Amino acid sequence: MPKLDKFDHAILKLLQDDARTTNVEIADKVGLSQSPCLRRIRLMEESGIIRGYRADLDRRMLGLELTVFVAFKVARHTRENADALHEALLDIPEVVACYMISGESDFLAEVVVENLSAYEALLTEKLLVLPNVTDIRSNFAIRSVKTGAPLKLPVLT
Repeated sequence: MPKLDKFDHAILKLLQDDARTTNVEIADKVGLSQSPCLRRIRLMEESGIIRGYRADLDRRMLGLELTVFVAFKVARHTRENADALHEALLDIPEVVACYMISGESDFLAEVVVENLSAYEALLTEKLLVLPNVTDIRSNFAIRSVKTGAPLKLPVLT
């Protein structure tokens, strides 16, 4: 991983705010010429710091009215059981984010679907048949307060 400096942080902030900002605009705003700015961006892409670019879609406008946070408990804590659940969750398109966590549950997934009927179908047809799952708890989002916010970058030393 490359060591980041103030220029890299400024570039990342601009890209988090608007990934469609052109290299010319970024270079101008951070005080670099275009070629070094583009080299820095490419290096951060190649190193994996910048994982990709995508559009921020409005779920409700697309008819995706329901967000559910689903907590999974895995049978017998083994790497194989955790890996099997991990792989199975990756294959479910309604799962938009998933974390291995500590506490009462082992995994927490963010699921986005059209409505309660769609979630019921997903739950009964896909989630309840996942490998090594002993318990599933669903928490329904009432309202989104903050989603997709830019990362607060660590302070440079």
